[in-house]
Amino acid sequence: MLKIYIALQLAALTMLATLEDRVTKKRDERGSVTIEQVIWAGAVIVIVGIVVAAIKAFVTSESGKIK
Repeated sequence: MLKIYIALQLAALTMLATLEDRVTKKRDERGSVTIEQVIWAGAVIVIVGIVVAAIKAFVTSESGKIK
């Protein structure tokens, strides 16, 4: 039931956004660069987190081998 509700809501929002774009042909793109920079910053944080976790796991496994 929840999946159907979400699908209908997404369909309605998509239709409304499409209609709004057709009505207002002049698109306001102010802030698009800022949003892009925020997305890239988030991606970099995730990648750094993955690298840190991989290094930590490697060091922990290798430290267990020390006698």
